[in-house]
Amino acid sequence: MNMPRRPVSVTILACVYLVVGAVGFAYHFREMLSLQQGGVWAELTELLAIVSGAFMLRGHDWARWLALAWMVFHVVLSAFHSSREFAVHGLFCAVIAWILFRSQATRYFRSALFTSASS
Repeated sequence: MNMPRRPVSVTILACVYLVVGAVGFAYHFREMLSLQQGGVWAELTELLAIVSGAFMLRGHDWARWLALAWMVFHVVLSAFHSSREFAVHGLFCAVIAWILFRSQATRYFRSALFTSASS
């Protein structure tokens, strides 16, 4: 089976997740080492962003769902902050959902699923 090319938008988004996860991990690392409350949880969420980005590049369908769940989690957290922060995170979430679930992206993720299942 011939796998369709990865959409450029998925490639860019996956790379953004990788960078955000890596930068966030480095930023929160000192908190984790000093055993500050929430430091371990912050690192865990950053690792999830890295995992999501890496596996989206490989075409794993579950990774796009993880990416969306990661963003929804941030939308929920931002609801306890300013309304502007909530709106910005909500907008990012909508754009990410649109990128990940367009027909091109769905074809890419589904074909990767069938390609790996038949191997």
